Amino acid sequence: MQIFTHWNDLPASAKGGSAVIGNFDGVHRGHQAVLDIARKRAKDNDIPLGVLTFDPHPRQFFAPDAPEFRLMNNEAKANRLAKLGVDYLYQLPFDKIMSSFTAREFAKTVIAEGLGLSHIVIGADFCFGKGRLGTAQDLVDFGTQFGFDVTIAPLLKADSDYISSTSIRRALAEGDPAIASDMLGHWHRIEGEVIHGEKRGRELGFPTANMSVKGLHLPKFGVYAVFATILDGPYQGVYQGAASLGIRPMFGENTPNLETYLFDFDGDLYGTHISIALVEYLRGEEKFDGLDALIDQMTLDCDRARKVLANA
Repeated sequence: MQIFTHWNDLPASAKGGSAVIGNFDGVHRGHQAVLDIARKRAKDNDIPLGVLTFDPHPRQFFAPDAPEFRLMNNEAKANRLAKLGVDYLYQLPFDKIMSSFTAREFAKTVIAEGLGLSHIVIGADFCFGKGRLGTAQDLVDFGTQFGFDVTIAPLLKADSDYISSTSIRRALAEGDPAIASDMLGHWHRIEGEVIHGEKRGRELGFPTANMSVKGLHLPKFGVYAVFATILDGPYQGVYQGAASLGIRPMFGENTPNLETYLFDFDGDLYGTHISIALVEYLRGEEKFDGLDALIDQMTLDCDRARKVLANA
């Protein structure tokens, strides 16, 4: 998959495709259903499959001090879309210029002239342009004017609830990654580079891979059974493990992070990119009466995680 961060001067090979427009936060089942429509058109007409999204998310642009809400960072989003067979990711900057486009200007300048797309798929609740005044039907009308087709996809339901990033955030905040997974169509993952931590886990006999969670909506703090995928380096592969997400109250107030202990693993992962899939919430964060009590609990956590993952 090739990623473009602009809409001007694209190579001819990156134009003429069938693409979905949206923020694709989480790349959930609703997103995937819309992408399937674009994929069929791309296959039937032998044209590229694309996704048009924005960075930063428009909500971040207009409210930079609001609480973090993103389910995934750009790396995780790109990895997921590549797995789904997307040829081109148009990850356009949402800035003063983009935010000033009227709905008509966006359709003409970005979609038709800039990206040269031949087919667009959007959700039924799609809004676009300055003030979010453009509707899905408006895009259909602009497509007629500027030479691209538009398909409006219906919203997808999971049980009685529409699948949305908001519903997924709620499930994760309540410590229910299984419900989130049902809406996502895959385990919720946190991806990024392994960074240096306080190295307390190593001293306790449970060396962990530490990751920053800055900029992300944080699931419920606590310990999870996880699948860990090492994405690059000499140890590439999938491992089982237990991860602690939170502020580590045993050692005072700390910046939230994710620490993952990989079962039956021995290696240096600093600088490596990994993907941690949250499978089951095991317990909340606790402050124990001494390190021995903490070690005993970590041993129990790992035993329970192994049992959970054996049946996942």
